[in-house]
Amino acid sequence: MPNEQKPCPCDELDRPWCDGWEIHLNETIAQHLIPQDYHVHSLFSCDSESSMEAICRAAIKAGINELGFSDHFDLHPQEPFPGYLDLEAWWSSLKACQKTFAGELVIRAGIEVGEPHHYPGRVRTLLKEFPWDFISGALHWVGTICVFDHAFFSGDENRTYTRYFAELERLVTEGEFDILAHLDVAKRYGYEQYGHFQPQRYEEPIRRILRRLAERDLALEINTSTLRRSIQQPCPDATVLAWFLDEGGRWVTLGSDAHNPADVGFGLSNMKSMVRAAGFEGLARYELREPSIMSFDGYGG
Repeated sequence: MPNEQKPCPCDELDRPWCDGWEIHLNETIAQHLIPQDYHVHSLFSCDSESSMEAICRAAIKAGINELGFSDHFDLHPQEPFPGYLDLEAWWSSLKACQKTFAGELVIRAGIEVGEPHHYPGRVRTLLKEFPWDFISGALHWVGTICVFDHAFFSGDENRTYTRYFAELERLVTEGEFDILAHLDVAKRYGYEQYGHFQPQRYEEPIRRILRRLAERDLALEINTSTLRRSIQQPCPDATVLAWFLDEGGRWVTLGSDAHNPADVGFGLSNMKSMVRAAGFEGLARYELREPSIMSFDGYGG
């Protein structure tokens, strides 16, 4: 039996296009629009070879409204590429992209600072030198061990994650930043050793972290890099997101953590739905480090 054509909501009007179908189409487009991707990397990060222009074109193709570059600014003495980020060249490239893609894409100036609580002087200097839209705080090192190193997961699961969250709590208490990047990113590699991460086992330390974020009026990032790996969990997941709202959190951002054009916007449409379902009124838009509410369709407040 042939598929029946859905009747026009305004079939009493003799015209090929009607307001009813236009409303339906607009609602469908809004469902799939990606309001933002506030975590992308370019060739100014040591682990990416993609130009800013290529990342921007991918964002436009993906239907992203706002793109936030957040290349690595890593200060740990054991980082393999110290001083890799050329800030002057980075800003020159960013401004060129803002000019090239004006009217097609809003491009925000962000930066991912590793362990900002350990380097307050360097972070203060960074903030004075350039007009950043947002600073993402990230935990990549716990003491002398990188959390992406398999050695970090060589011991007991409970001890490993307890140590990780204790250091993360220090970061959110003492560090200067706007958005907490990938809260439970340690599970990305912990999965290989311990299996699926269960946040309920660490609810108390995670809630302390979320409570401190809320008290400082800071944002929680939902990062989809872990969805591109075997673990298949966003970072963090819906359980932790609900705890954040429960602890008084208001600001949430979305980030793909893309290091190449193919991953820009990855999984963010579903994450937008997850944030909406959790009860948040919108996403956080950052401009010159001031947050405001971005509606889920990417426009207005």
